[in-house]
Amino acid sequence: MAAYFSIFLVLVTLATGIVWALDAWLLAPKRRARLAAVEARQGALSPELRGQMLQESVVVETSKSIFPVIAFVMILRSFLYEPFQIPSGSMMPTLLVGDFILVEKFAYGLKDPVWRKKLVSTGEPKRGDIIVFKYPKDESVDYIKRVIGLPGDRIIYHNKQLYIQEACHGQNPCPQPRLVMRAEVNRGEFSLDGVAQIRYREQLGDVTHDILIDPARGEPTAFYFRQHGLAAGEFIVPEGTYFAMGDNRDNSTDSRFWGFVPEKNLVGRAVVIWISFEFERKPDDFLPTWIPTGVRFNRVGGLQ
Repeated sequence: MAAYFSIFLVLVTLATGIVWALDAWLLAPKRRARLAAVEARQGALSPELRGQMLQESVVVETSKSIFPVIAFVMILRSFLYEPFQIPSGSMMPTLLVGDFILVEKFAYGLKDPVWRKKLVSTGEPKRGDIIVFKYPKDESVDYIKRVIGLPGDRIIYHNKQLYIQEACHGQNPCPQPRLVMRAEVNRGEFSLDGVAQIRYREQLGDVTHDILIDPARGEPTAFYFRQHGLAAGEFIVPEGTYFAMGDNRDNSTDSRFWGFVPEKNLVGRAVVIWISFEFERKPDDFLPTWIPTGVRFNRVGGLQ
């Protein structure tokens, strides 16, 4: 849907811009020329008649009214910031269903809004970044996860513990796999099917963030994405790609299951929650379930 909206914005901006330019360069001069010819023959006309002869068509008037607004929205959304709504709990506790976030589109390069070809390189994802990207299995769908592995890294996820062996860039000896440290914060703040989830605070490079672990769920290694020569739960990140995981570790379909995020699929970096709504209506309530029941003002702010 987001991709279709981008194309729609581009088409409307292009169409209204063409109409505006056509009027400025061709139609408006013709109207003024006709008015001048009539006044040369008949003398000065009344303001009402002059206004009628110079009157723009409905299409031109509408295009001139909406073109600046549509062009501003297109530039803002395509190159600067784009709003997204969090539809699932895969990034809990960092992001909740009902959070509305802003994604910094220029964080990893400026791309054209239709073909998504990179026009200008502005940076690369860092470990710990929360990224929005086109799902590699269906690029019409936007996913949001956290960057765990960078190109060349070896990622090991075993017994719900995360290990990272950073890419060797000429070091001697090369870095060894290291356990990503975490400390328990609480149990029971979140629950799933009556099971209290364990909240941990994890130190991922320079980024400190919280994750959830479901103690009642086993590790679904049989469904993990497999690379030749590696055990289940081990991944080597190819060049030009990234390994991404949800903070809700046992309730996230991520790189463990479908592989890596190509650089070309990156949309941007999630930077702030600008509003957060609660949706707690039941199907038999008078009002539809999509109408919010409240606003979580305490969640508004920057993301980590």
